[in-house]
Amino acid sequence: MTERLPIIDMTALAEPGDAAGRARVAEEIAQACRAHGFFYLVGHGIGADVLDALEAESRRFFALPLAAKMAISMARGGKAWRGYFPVGGELTSGRPDLKEGLYLGAELGPDHPRVRAGVAMHGANLWPTEPPGLKAAASAYMDGATRAAATLMEGVSLSLGLDAQYFARAYTAEPTVLFRIFHYPASGAPDVDWSQSWGVGEHTDYGLLTLLAQDRHGGLQVKAPSGWIEAPPIEGALVCNIGDMLERLTGGRFKSTPHRVRNVSGHDRLSFPLFFDPDFMVPMRPLPAVATDAALHDADKAERWDRASVHEFEGTYGDYLLEKVGKVFPQLKEAALG
Repeated sequence: MTERLPIIDMTALAEPGDAAGRARVAEEIAQACRAHGFFYLVGHGIGADVLDALEAESRRFFALPLAAKMAISMARGGKAWRGYFPVGGELTSGRPDLKEGLYLGAELGPDHPRVRAGVAMHGANLWPTEPPGLKAAASAYMDGATRAAATLMEGVSLSLGLDAQYFARAYTAEPTVLFRIFHYPASGAPDVDWSQSWGVGEHTDYGLLTLLAQDRHGGLQVKAPSGWIEAPPIEGALVCNIGDMLERLTGGRFKSTPHRVRNVSGHDRLSFPLFFDPDFMVPMRPLPAVATDAALHDADKAERWDRASVHEFEGTYGDYLLEKVGKVFPQLKEAALG
């Protein structure tokens, strides 16, 4: 029987008075994070109308001529690291991805202290003039997914034997919220060997949680204990996975699982990952109750495709994030992050 990712209904987490329900969901989260680092999420509160509008407006944007999309290229986003990149413009493990995308995030005005200070990854989004509805559609989804992620982190706190607000106090009082709209073409340039190229190569995410909406065409693959498995779309459900820093904070109790994307559907594919991550300025150290297991960390390092261990990292989340994105977009590193 093909291994499948679990489905978790997070409805009870939104009911503070339902202690039993919250404890049940927390245990389901713990099991999923130990076993796969991935699960489907329902009861997240994001309506079908929001998801439908986001997909429709995104398809209109990616159907524009390249010159129109490049009007909001990431080169124009400066230190905020926002805007459009073309197919092949993003690297995973040093290789170009077969996708194009729009980088967005929490909208911060010029008077925000971190924007005034020139802190990287903070600032305003670059919105296209066409289609005019994309800003409203994407903003509505970002708002809903951010609320869902904050609530889900209460379940993560409970799953670790902490009080529900532990992460909100210690790590996400001012979370790093980044959002991507990705388009995977159905076919590409004739000089590209599509049988050997990936929409996104094997990687892990960087922070705490990723909430992913995907269209009906699928293509996401997860590295499960039994090997690579498909994570096909389920109508109305999001895919949730944990990132490197949650593995770091939990001492490896919860795993940041490698995943990849190959679009073999014969259709253009869209995906919408929102990253709910620690405060950019907060140091990343294991939770107080977590014991260091050097053998576990060495085994993890040996298994990862990049032979790197998140448990060896020292610094703030911003330090970790900037190191990673500098490799993803090396051509922008000096201009945007320098």
